[in-house]
Amino acid sequence: MSRTEIASLGEFGLIKRLTDKFPITNSSTKKAVGDDAAVLDYGEKQILITTDLLLEGIHFDLVYVPLKHLGYKAAVVNFSDIYAMNGTPKQITVSLGVSKRFSVEDLEAIYEGIRLACQGYGVDLVGGDTSASLTGLTISISCIGEADRDKIVYRNGAKPNDLICVTGDLGSAYMGLQLLEREKIAFGGHDDVQPDFEGKDYILQRQLRPEARRDIIVGLSEKGIVPTAMMDISDGLSSELMHICTQSNVGCRVYEDKIPISYEAAVMAEELNINIVTAALNGGEDYELLFTVDLNDYDKILEMDGVGIVGHITPPQSGLYLTGREGEEIALKAQGWNSLE
Repeated sequence: MSRTEIASLGEFGLIKRLTDKFPITNSSTKKAVGDDAAVLDYGEKQILITTDLLLEGIHFDLVYVPLKHLGYKAAVVNFSDIYAMNGTPKQITVSLGVSKRFSVEDLEAIYEGIRLACQGYGVDLVGGDTSASLTGLTISISCIGEADRDKIVYRNGAKPNDLICVTGDLGSAYMGLQLLEREKIAFGGHDDVQPDFEGKDYILQRQLRPEARRDIIVGLSEKGIVPTAMMDISDGLSSELMHICTQSNVGCRVYEDKIPISYEAAVMAEELNINIVTAALNGGEDYELLFTVDLNDYDKILEMDGVGIVGHITPPQSGLYLTGREGEEIALKAQGWNSLE
């Protein structure tokens, strides 16, 4: 494959080359890439904005993360934040910090992943920035979304007797990361060593190419359910539950045997001698939705595919506990990954 030096295109030439393939799909996008700022018209809708920063060596390892997958994931994790507010992502801006070891083709691979994510979720790229970097690759994406004023869901609305719901399964992304790290050590820079990924496609996909749960937001709307509190699971179920309970001034009970875990993740955990429940509680990067609903919505929740009830909200004095399979109560702790530690 040919290699084009970034300097040969210049800033505006590079922006044009990377963004030319992004069509405008939303009428609210009045002005996209090419001016000092994007112009968005939302009328009566509420604007939602979120930003994520990904740093090489902190959030991702290019030894095993393909650039195209990285671009896709960087976009999707922002979409997930908007869905977690019961909103719809509409636009993103993308900013990159790149060192000289990256070529134009490398950046195109990142943007191709971003483009695929935008195409799949109906989101417009409307701007961004690019700068030189002395510390590897940095990706910062801001996402703008919309929601009806009376449909936005925050973290502080949970109340006693609400049901605690989780989408999909938990711990798979963490087990995918453990697999990648194991094979990186085994590889050790030797070209003749091939990674052992047989039968591990699902957990690898969950780590490298996660999806945001737009389907759940659509399903909740169709059922007429507005959660009382909601957030996405980026840092682990335990940590996210503590956020909701703290901001809502409530307690909770979560049941170990109700936590959704995939067969593939359980097999990988056994292979690596890792407690899969611990991984599900604290692993993070699943980008599933954690939300609470009124007890009166119980029957409606049971009818929804991909949603499980894992516990209930309690008064604040009852504390935050996991109930084990033998009935034992274990205090929840926020042990999810923290990049600042």
